[in-house]
Amino acid sequence: MAMQAAIDHMNRWMRGRPDKSVLLFHHNDSDGLSAGAVLSRAFTRRGFSVKRGCLEKTYPAALAKIFLQKDQLIVLTDFAGRIAPVIAGLNQGNNLVLILDHHKASPVTDKRVYNLDTELFGLRGDRDITASVTAYLFACCMDPKNRDLASVAVIGAVGDGFFVDGCLAGPNREVARQARARGNLKIVQNPSGETYLLQTRRKPVPCEEIAADLDTLGAAGYYQGGPEMGIRVCLEGPSDASDRMLAHLRAIQKKIFNRETGRIAAGKIIRTPHIQWIHVQDRMAPMGVKMIGVFLAWLRDRITDHPELDPDRYLAGFQTVPNRIPGFGHVQIDQVKISMRVAPTLAHKIQAGAAPGMDTFLPAATEAVGGFSDACHSLAAATTVDIGREEDLVAEMEKILSNIALHP
Repeated sequence: MAMQAAIDHMNRWMRGRPDKSVLLFHHNDSDGLSAGAVLSRAFTRRGFSVKRGCLEKTYPAALAKIFLQKDQLIVLTDFAGRIAPVIAGLNQGNNLVLILDHHKASPVTDKRVYNLDTELFGLRGDRDITASVTAYLFACCMDPKNRDLASVAVIGAVGDGFFVDGCLAGPNREVARQARARGNLKIVQNPSGETYLLQTRRKPVPCEEIAADLDTLGAAGYYQGGPEMGIRVCLEGPSDASDRMLAHLRAIQKKIFNRETGRIAAGKIIRTPHIQWIHVQDRMAPMGVKMIGVFLAWLRDRITDHPELDPDRYLAGFQTVPNRIPGFGHVQIDQVKISMRVAPTLAHKIQAGAAPGMDTFLPAATEAVGGFSDACHSLAAATTVDIGREEDLVAEMEKILSNIALHP
């Protein structure tokens, strides 16, 4: 109903306009790229000129630049659900804005800002539905012919890793079934659940493998044309060109990750009662700032090989955000990004309700130090704060965590 209402408003908005265009902004991980691909194809089929932008985060400075626009259709996917009221304030009724997200969300009453974040409609964004599937459902509301994009949506669902007993759940699973019914996807039983195989021009490929490629293209290749290549992979499948780009990016990633792992082994990690954290400054360049989260996930998956890491502490990392965004040029950001992950032992405690999820304390701590929070899950989270406020943020998180521990 809410999606149809947004589409009806969009149709009225576009009626009689000579320039039928949409500004589409999406995240740069496998879910965001899949969502961007689904919406790009759906809007193009509808006769729109699609102008696409890929953001690692919805930085306030980037949002301010976006909402200098007037009389535009603006679509944001895989972020912005939480900051819909902020967006309404920036927009000032000048544009029609559609938000297709699945993170923790805030409702908004502005009639020109539709927050279609699925968390507002009873679906868990860290289990039931991803941005790619949200985008797919929206695309199907626009035109049932877009059901052929189900397999693209599944890539994002698998990439975000939201499984129940090794299987996709909720709308994610239903969309996988739709893709299988169309012959674009195979669902194969395995000892721990299911494997999802995408039919490509070459051969059936596990969606997990394609999602990993998209994460590399979007994050490691953020400043090197990777997101555009990722959209092509979603819509056309892997190619010799994407293989070459991936090989180049993975060589860079391996070199940088090995160097940073060596620094951690040498004691370059700071511990507080509940948190262990590092700061990579700008040493991940030329890769994007999503790479700090990728690096933490890489460490998490190898934590038993690193006795210097505590599996019962939250793992955090800071990375300096460059003052430029592809497609935007120079943007004065002057912030650092913090990403957080947890090892399996702590993840199980969070899922069982025996430990707080990161979405319960990182956004609050970030707000307390004047930072920016737009998308956090319980087991993976990221926000930004001004350069120089890193230790203040850790202290605020410890304050909240200590209070939770004292008052369960």
